[in-house]
Amino acid sequence: MPSWIRALILPLSGLLLSLPAAADVKARSCSEVRQAYGAKGFSLADIPYQEIAGEHLRICPQEYTCCTTEMEDKLSQQSKLEFENLVEETSHFVRTTFVSRHKKFDEFFRELLENAEKSLNDMFVRTYGMLYMQNSEVFQDLFTELKRYYTGGNVNLEEMLNDFWARLLERMFQLINPQYHFSEDYLECVSKYTDQLKPFGDVPRKLKIQVTRAFIAARTFVQGLTVGREVANRVSKVSPTPGCIRALMKMLYCPYCRGLPTVRPCNNYCLNVMKGCLANQADLDTEWNLFIDAMLLVAERLEGPFNIESVMDPIDVKISEAIMNMQENSMQVSAKVFQGCGQPKPAPALRSARSAPENFNTRFRPYNPEERPTTAAGTSLDRLVTDIKEKLKLSKKVWSALPYTICKDESVTAGTSNEEECWNGHSKARYLPEIMNDGLTNQINNPEVEVDITRPDTFIRQQIMALRVMTNKLKNAYNGNDVNFQDTSDESSGSGSGSGCMDDVCPTEFEFVTTEAPAVDPDRREEESSGAQGSYSLLSWSLVCMALALQRLHR
Repeated sequence: MPSWIRALILPLSGLLLSLPAAADVKARSCSEVRQAYGAKGFSLADIPYQEIAGEHLRICPQEYTCCTTEMEDKLSQQSKLEFENLVEETSHFVRTTFVSRHKKFDEFFRELLENAEKSLNDMFVRTYGMLYMQNSEVFQDLFTELKRYYTGGNVNLEEMLNDFWARLLERMFQLINPQYHFSEDYLECVSKYTDQLKPFGDVPRKLKIQVTRAFIAARTFVQGLTVGREVANRVSKVSPTPGCIRALMKMLYCPYCRGLPTVRPCNNYCLNVMKGCLANQADLDTEWNLFIDAMLLVAERLEGPFNIESVMDPIDVKISEAIMNMQENSMQVSAKVFQGCGQPKPAPALRSARSAPENFNTRFRPYNPEERPTTAAGTSLDRLVTDIKEKLKLSKKVWSALPYTICKDESVTAGTSNEEECWNGHSKARYLPEIMNDGLTNQINNPEVEVDITRPDTFIRQQIMALRVMTNKLKNAYNGNDVNFQDTSDESSGSGSGSGCMDDVCPTEFEFVTTEAPAVDPDRREEESSGAQGSYSLLSWSLVCMALALQRLHR
């Protein structure tokens, strides 16, 4: 090359080399970053005024940067906090759904039981007075056990109901036979054969089926709402791994370090980061969806044949009907008991001469629907179930949808319509890697987050197991089976081995069969009662009074 040309080029090249330094003064300024950093509440003492060499950076690209070591540490912690808040906010709907609906259902069922007990007590006191009050603990114990079962107590509903009818039979049997003295052993013999005698007609059998199915469904459904609430609350509080925190910092705040604080992450870039950070949460989805499906099935039962409101609302009337059946079959029942358990001893003269209370009204007063107290919380079970079914359907696939919901937030990403002017982890440009599928095993090749797919999160696995157990309970409840007492016979007796009867005293079978008492006009019933056999008339009156009293009691 001629020397004159070389002499011309060298000054020009020197001029060109000096131009970038002068032109790049504005680009290297950290003023925008300082403003954005200060808006986060951090001290501006951490941040330089102009870019510095980035060899000290551990997460962001080690190029000229506005970030010091202190800034990178603080922004890493900030990205972790923001991620935790994003997950909690995004799962807010499902958490509030289970919290609020659990509260409503629990209040409803508790008040329903309170109303049913109050209705029965008020009606029986008004109708039977002292006769009911002297035997009220039988009915109080029934409601106490029902409440204890609902609140999670270890109560076998079938055995408890069998025991209730056996105790009621003992009380009534003494009232209709005041001329005899009955020992504890004798009364146990009486109760032992409640099923064979059927003194209350078919009411106990029907009521047992209705009550057990309704209470199993109601209790299990509320337990399901509890489990859903607890799982949602726990899973929404994430603890990101170190690999996740690095990826979050790189996505959310490395643009600050590159002098691009207003550039947001690309949508697909965000999805890969979130899928890596929330891989274990996504694995919860399968069991969660099965749990929601089981909840919806039991909800349908609550609307239909297992509706606890339709069982408890008229329970006083149903028990009254049973007592009327006992009243009409009293002589046959007594005869069969005497035959099976032996002839009882006569009562002392004072007791045998006792007659029915003077003020006792033997006429059955028909049930008036207007006397029924308002249902719990001024609403109905059907309305509550319709509401929760809609919310449950919306909560399906909520955990696998978390990355998409978070990355759809305009405050997080640049959106799908701005794929060229977004942060891709290195610069402001399009994000090219493919989007990973959901779940832990699919993160093996995640380009953004280091995920150990061989170590599932123990905490999430515990939640999966809790959902699986609850789903099985819900399926049992859907079929009318209590998970704690699946092997209990539908016709099991509440009496045990200590019945107080010897084999030669209490036969194993009674051939006596009762029929349901037909609907009888109150006046006609009174006439028929007064026309009973002469030798039994006073006793029959006492029996009738007691039966009707119990009947009124139950209302």
